Parts: sequence; C-alpha cells; structure tokens
Amino acid sequence: MPRFTVHIRDEWLAVPCRDTSNTIQWLGQEALKRYVKNKPDNGGIKAVKDTRFVVRRCQGLGLLDADDTIEDVLEDNDFVELAIEGDTMSPDFIPCEPGVSHLTAAFKEPREFISMDGNSLSSTDLVNLGRGLYKIKLTPEAERKVVQSRELLDTIVKENKVVYGITTGFGKFARTVIPVSKLKELQENLVRSHSAGVGNPLSPERTRMLLALRINVLAKGHSGISLETLHAMIQAFNASCLSFVPEKGTVGASGDLAPLSHLALGLMGEGKMWSPKSGWADAKYVLEAHGLKPITLKPKEGLALINGTQMITSLGAEAVERAQAIARQADIIAALTLEVLKGTTKAFDSDIHSLRPHPGQIEVAQRFRSLLDSDHHPSQIAESHRFCDRVQDAYTMRCCPQVHGVANDTIKFVLNIINTEINSATDNPMVFAERGETISGGNFHGEYPAKALDFLAIAVHELASISERRIERLCNPSLSELPAFLVNEGGLNSGFMIAHCTAASLVSENKVLCHPSSVDSLSTSAATEDHVSMGGWAARKALRVIEHVEQVLAIELLTACQGIEFLRPLRTTTPLEKVYELVRSVVKPWFKDRFMSPDIEAVQRLLLDQKVWNVAKPYIDKYQTEYIPESRPISPTAFSLDPPASPRKRVRHE
Repeated sequence: MPRFTVHIRDEWLAVPCRDTSNTIQWLGQEALKRYVKNKPDNGGIKAVKDTRFVVRRCQGLGLLDADDTIEDVLEDNDFVELAIEGDTMSPDFIPCEPGVSHLTAAFKEPREFISMDGNSLSSTDLVNLGRGLYKIKLTPEAERKVVQSRELLDTIVKENKVVYGITTGFGKFARTVIPVSKLKELQENLVRSHSAGVGNPLSPERTRMLLALRINVLAKGHSGISLETLHAMIQAFNASCLSFVPEKGTVGASGDLAPLSHLALGLMGEGKMWSPKSGWADAKYVLEAHGLKPITLKPKEGLALINGTQMITSLGAEAVERAQAIARQADIIAALTLEVLKGTTKAFDSDIHSLRPHPGQIEVAQRFRSLLDSDHHPSQIAESHRFCDRVQDAYTMRCCPQVHGVANDTIKFVLNIINTEINSATDNPMVFAERGETISGGNFHGEYPAKALDFLAIAVHELASISERRIERLCNPSLSELPAFLVNEGGLNSGFMIAHCTAASLVSENKVLCHPSSVDSLSTSAATEDHVSMGGWAARKALRVIEHVEQVLAIELLTACQGIEFLRPLRTTTPLEKVYELVRSVVKPWFKDRFMSPDIEAVQRLLLDQKVWNVAKPYIDKYQTEYIPESRPISPTAFSLDPPASPRKRVRHE
C-alpha cells in the first residue's frame, strides 16, 4: 500500500493511502487527524475539516494544489510538509536550498559500482562518489579482513580484557572500566555526546564524500567494525540517505570527532537526514522510507565510526581536484590575456626554463608555447605588433611560468598527501587481527592534511593575485591601448570597472583566508588531547580560497574576451579562438552596460566543468607530440615534464 510521510509542526506522521486517486486535500486532512489524535488539546485545532493549510514537497519546497490527485503529483514514500495557516514554518524543518545539491528528487541511482578495499581509492573517485556517479560495494578481500578484525574484538569482550575504547571510557576517562552489560550504551553515548557540531550542514555531495571515505577506511579491516554494520552504511550511501553534519566543530585530533559523530547519529536513526526523495526529515523516517533499519552499535563500533580525519580529507579531496582544474585553466586564460595585451612569447622559450628546471614551471611554459603564436598556430594579433619597440612584458605576463608553476607543483604535493590519507587507517585503537592485539597510536591526528591544505590555499591564491593584476592591465587604457574598462561610450557605460573591483575584493579576502590554521593548537579533553591540527578549518577555507580563485579567473576570462572584440577583425591562434567561442556560447559581447553577475557565474561554471581545459587540451597535446626536441640535453629532474622546443622562427619585441 502506498504511504506518505507528512511533517506537521514538530512531528512526522506516516499516512497510508489505499487509493492514490484521492486528492492532496484528503492527504492533508488524514495527516491532521493523526496529528490531533496524539495531542491532549488536539494541538489547538478545533475542527480538522475547517483547518486551512498548504502542502508542499519537502524536496524543493514545491507547493501542491489541494485539488490535484496524489498519483499525479507524488510518488510512493514521498515526504511532504503541511503548514497550517497562521503557523510559521516548523523550526526543525530544514529546507534544501535551490542550487545546494545536484542530487534532486529526479536523481537516478547509478548503476556502476566502485569496489572498495581500503587501499586504492583516489581523490577523483571520491569526488565522483560525492556527485552520485557510483554506488559502493566491498571487495571479498576487504570483507574477509573486516570479519577477522571483528572476531578479535568479540574475543576481547568475551575474555573481559581491559582495552581502550572497547571496555573503557574515552579521553580523560580512559582508565574507567565499563561493565560488559553497558558496552552498547557506552558506544551510543559516545556518538550522542560527541554530536556537538554547529553551523550549516554539509551539502549532500560533501556528506556523500564523507560517508564514502569513512566506509573506505573501515574496509581496511583495522577498525573492528562488524560486517553487518559496514553493509548497513553502504546501503545508506547507495540510497543517498545522508546525515545532518554541521560544518563546524572539529579541531582535527582525535580526528574529526564532531562531524563524524553526526554522520553516525543519522545512521542510528537519530537527528536529521536528507535523501533526494525526502529532503530533510527525521533520520528514522528517511531510513524507513528507503527500506533501511537504523544501525545498532556493538562494542567499539561507535569509536570506529567517529575517530579519523575523514572530514578534513574528504573536503581536501574536493579542494585539490578543483585546484588542479583551475590551475591548468589559469594558463589558458593568462595566454589569452597576453594576446590581447600584445605580449611576447620569448619569455616562454624552453631554453630559459631548462636552466631552472622546476617541473611546474616547465609545464606551464610549454602550455603557453602550445597556445600562443608559432608556425603551428599563427596569430594575426601577434603579427600586427611584430616590430613594435617594447623589449619585455610586465611580470604578470612574463613570469607566469614561475608563478603558476609553483602552484602546480604544490598541487601535486598536496594531491599525493590527500591520496595517501584517503587510503590510510586513522582511528584508534588499531586492530591487528594477524597479531591478535589492539594498539593505541596517533594516526587520527590531522596534521598531514591540515598542513597540506594550508599550503594549497597559499599556492592557489597566487593564481588569483596575479590574475587580478592582469585584469587591471586589461581595463586600464594607459596599459592596454584599449578603451577604458573595455566599453564604448565610457562615462555613459562603466564596462568592467566594478568587475575589476570584485576581483580585487576576492583577492583581498583570500589574503586573510590564507593565514594557516594549522599553526594554531588549543589543548582539549582535560589536556589529554593537548595538541591538535585545526585541519577542519584548513579544509573549509582552502575551498573558499579556491572558489574565489575560480571567480577571479572567470572575470579575467570575460575581460580578455571583451578585449578581443576591440582587436577584430584580427584573430588570435586557433586554440585561443576556440576558447573565445566557448565563452561567447554562454556570454554575449559587452556593447553597453548590463547586469554582469550572471555573466561571471556562467563563465565560472565553464571553469568548474573544465570546459575551457577540454577545448584547449587537444591543441596542447598535439603541439607537445609534434614538436619534440631533437638534440637538446634534458635535466633528469625535469625529464617527465620537459616540453618540446617550439619553433623560434618568429621573434618579436627585439
């Protein structure tokens, strides 16, 4: 029989419906009957039939017409909110804001799986799991290790051994032995008391990443989780039943206790949960609507669920993936700006960079050569100023390989740390089934990802810092030889004047956000946990910095494309023309002032989807393949990234 879950004020009510040809009005009245039945004063409602109300879907908050039939507008197990006239929206109802998640009610469960063994997950895999592209299953070897680990714990409990976190309290209470009869309560109390985070919930995508990463860590077989509980977690993930996880509250040692506790709390059927079908609702109802049961914690399982660096690392995985995407697109955008400002390609000569063979610097210079004027890709714009009297360009153009290069090298460094952390066992104590013992250690300390993400923010910020200076050069007529702020009828039109101010404001914000959080530590848990990483804030602000970098570079790309308009009919190189055409597919040229924010957002979306990179990459790859140096010695340290020599028949600015 179809059933619907209806939220009225502070309660969730299950309403069966034998006949789905009934109307939404009928559903609301049936829910109200159940609501007043449980209230001594009828909930202040005198007569159900005279009560006026509106009904909306929990997911997306779409209002439902009272005269529509249930079968036309709802699906079995849908969640709806009933608001009684005169009431404000229930304080425990959490709307899913538009734009927060791509995992909407129309979300289709993926058919493909990622097999987890605890050792081979990548940051790319994790981000794709967050986006809902895959389900999860365990490898047989992972299941075997999980079973062995749990058998050892069951033996410890049976033999009444004193082991931290299994038969004792936690932190300052590590010497307090807990009776066997209360071990289940011990684990439940741990999760409930540690669910003390604050702030907005993580988005569904980020919560999926957090849950997926915790599953991967447990799959290593060193946490003592039971296979039954782990399978229940996987079922919740595959159904996108996602706990309410506040973004604030972790100090990054002992791991991310508060956010992971909130993650576990929802799986226990307590607190709030989100799914594409329900939106936000009480966890027990969300699980029930998907045919799932709350997990029941066995000894040590609460600790196994909440002790680790998965909040830092999952957010860090998204940060480093986005950083990698924007860094390589920054090279393309800067190359387009250099064309508009009529810069020289000489600064990107491979001989210069072979003398300072940092891999990132060499890689960036090669990209510039592959995109700019050469026999391979001639540029009419470059030809137009071949014999001008300028000797060299400003640092913001000439030094892109050096500045962008170290950002690339830092991203690779951070990527290595994040991918190592993704496949690391980070809880405590660790269970070694093959040795028959548990050992307390400090793998939960988040210093590795915390430091790495602070480095990442500092390095990637520089891409925006140098980009903002290029935007200034494009908008300033004394530097660009173009109309002021890249618009006709200046004065009547302001053009890109305030877009540049926006870029400047974002760069200034980043300067504050780049202060490293991992240099701070505050002692917690009565000085038991007397040094912490503050990695949660390192991860969250790294993401904020990267978002600002994406926005600044979106403004530069818009600005450079507008500059091209004033150089027509001259054309730039083929790959850069393709980039220009991509931008113009979503943003038209700026002939007179108009609402600019949507243009910036549209181009940022191109960068987030890596479409700028995808357009230019075939030309970069082809150039690298066809222009191979024949007899030039290559530094061993730069061998894997040393670019081919570009033709140097065309020389400018001499």
